Amino acid sequence: VEQLADSFELVEETVVDGYKKIEDKFVDTFLKKDGETTQEAKERVMQEQKDLDERNKLREKYSLEME
Repeated sequence: VEQLADSFELVEETVVDGYKKIEDKFVDTFLKKDGETTQEAKERVMQEQKDLDERNKLREKYSLEME
């Protein structure tokens, strides 16, 4: 059982590491702005998405109040 758990952990780590490499390459290629690190670009995009979500919630709330 322990060997099976170790094998599962190895597969999980391999998949996660592969995903992170793909994610970083995508950010580097399509989202990174001049002078930004990959991590800075990820943080900026996450913040932009939070801001957009908040604006949409406010618009929806305002729209419902106007009805």
